[in-house]
Amino acid sequence: MFKFNKEAGQVARLLLVVAVIVLVAIVITFLIIKMSEKPPKPPITTQPTVPVAVYEQKLGNIRFVFKSATNLGNRLKIADAINPGYGSKDLATTEKFILVVMGAQNKGTINTEPRAWDIGDIVDSNDNHFVPLENYSVGPWLPLQTGCGALLKPSFDPTPCVKIYDVAKGSNVLKIQVVTGLNNNSASDFAAHRTQIGLVDLIVK
Repeated sequence: MFKFNKEAGQVARLLLVVAVIVLVAIVITFLIIKMSEKPPKPPITTQPTVPVAVYEQKLGNIRFVFKSATNLGNRLKIADAINPGYGSKDLATTEKFILVVMGAQNKGTINTEPRAWDIGDIVDSNDNHFVPLENYSVGPWLPLQTGCGALLKPSFDPTPCVKIYDVAKGSNVLKIQVVTGLNNNSASDFAAHRTQIGLVDLIVK
């Protein structure tokens, strides 16, 4: 009887030791698996991308560069006219007049053709387009030679192109179109509306 109990106790101890060994082995295996796993990737934070302002564009051999943009308010006074002989009264709007000066420079090696480039519409953040006012209506407030479309000689300083626009009061984030003939700044392409168009940001003061 005593011998049986002693053997039974030994078997029980042996089973306990085996159970402990198995448990330790399971824990070690679990830890090894966990340590070998790749750490979770950090969460991706989506930051809003801020568009980079563009103050010049190169189309073909012509480099267009922003010079200035001035908010003239809602009235062009004849007393402020550069060429008063072209008009005799104020010009008013319910919105705002903006005078834009862009430069165009020939980065090629030969003269560009005349009437091969220009500046186009002002475009706001809602894609509203504001066309330049005709020279006959705003001529008193424009220089005699606005420079737009002039022949450009290689490496000369940028030729200024000056226009006035009637723009909605609430419009913001304004850009201006710069335009030239599609193939090698071709004047015939420009005349036929086969053009390449870029956008330049405006800083209106």
